[in-house]
Amino acid sequence: MTEIRWTVDGRHFRSRDEYEAALRDKELIESITENFSKDNPKDIERVYNELQSGRYQFETIVGRQFDDNIYELYEQIKKSEAEKLEQKRLKKEKHKRTRTDRSQRTVKSVKKVGKSKKKTDPKERISLDDFDPDMRQEILRVIKQKERGRKLLTAACVVICVVCFGYLGVYYKVAAKSSQEFDELAKLKGSTSYAAQGRGVKIHYTDDDVETPDILPEYETLYNKNKRLIGWLKIADTNIDYPVMQTVDNEYYLDHNFNQESDNNGCIFMDYQCDVIRGNDNYILYGHHMKSGKMFGGLNKYSQKSYYENHKTIQFDTIYEKGQYEVMYVFRSKVYSEEDVNFKYYQFIDAGSEKEFESYISEMAEMALYDTGVTASYGDKLLTLSTCDYQEDEGRFVVVAKKVA
Repeated sequence: MTEIRWTVDGRHFRSRDEYEAALRDKELIESITENFSKDNPKDIERVYNELQSGRYQFETIVGRQFDDNIYELYEQIKKSEAEKLEQKRLKKEKHKRTRTDRSQRTVKSVKKVGKSKKKTDPKERISLDDFDPDMRQEILRVIKQKERGRKLLTAACVVICVVCFGYLGVYYKVAAKSSQEFDELAKLKGSTSYAAQGRGVKIHYTDDDVETPDILPEYETLYNKNKRLIGWLKIADTNIDYPVMQTVDNEYYLDHNFNQESDNNGCIFMDYQCDVIRGNDNYILYGHHMKSGKMFGGLNKYSQKSYYENHKTIQFDTIYEKGQYEVMYVFRSKVYSEEDVNFKYYQFIDAGSEKEFESYISEMAEMALYDTGVTASYGDKLLTLSTCDYQEDEGRFVVVAKKVA
């Protein structure tokens, strides 16, 4: 295994360029946190707003981790403020209930008197004049309060209904638009409607002196439409039939679509550390677990072995080479902190030796939800599909397959 030479804040980097970028991030962080106290909410909010404004641009995981830490501190502040507001609301609600109870007791007294009079003389009716001035005023106040409450409740219900229907309308409109766009992209696959604009793609970890292979003809049109295209993923008889993107980080395509527009569905994308030209032991693809079933919304169906039995193969083509994979392991995991000593599947891209490869395989086999009877040996190429899993915080649902063709 190659000795790791470049380290910044306990993080290892594979090249001098990454290492120098990490040092720049560290220097930028030091300038941002000058006169900064994490115990001062105003300092945290100031830095958070500056980061959100896009004023600072980080290049490596060192900067992004700092961004995440500020976000967590900011969320803690907001949570604390929310708890204070909730306590204040509860106190106010308690006072309101006390007043309401008093009013209800007054109403009960009125009803009791009314019932008593009816027993004495059924034809006799009760009027406000039967009560003293203070009681009449209290009764009128209670009646007005109940009427005002009824009107407010009706208005609130109307507003909630309008908002809910509006949200559903927008949600389904966006979902339909997204689905239509991906259908159109699927039609472009294999077409020649765009003139070729040159071949080759700059991969983050590929040196300039490495010869770039020709793009497969069926992906030339899509590639010329967006040169961040790196491949296409398809699982037969499922919603998963999408282009796969790649850029210099694992964040952009969390909320951008193929046309580089803001979109909560995002795109399926490959880990920025993977290199389809040089090749890796393991390609890692990420996608959102959308409740609509889009992206990797249906990936967790693999938790049932019966589903696996009907969906054993995955087609993943890079823009340079076709590939068919056989599902090998299905398991649940999570994103661990840097200090946690746990198997982190999302760090397995290349094994430094046969022993290390076998160790990775052993870890995944131990976590597997069921036995598929498929395993891998050193030299096999793997494909990992990863999405969120809501059974625990930072949970992940993972499907790993082996290339067979």
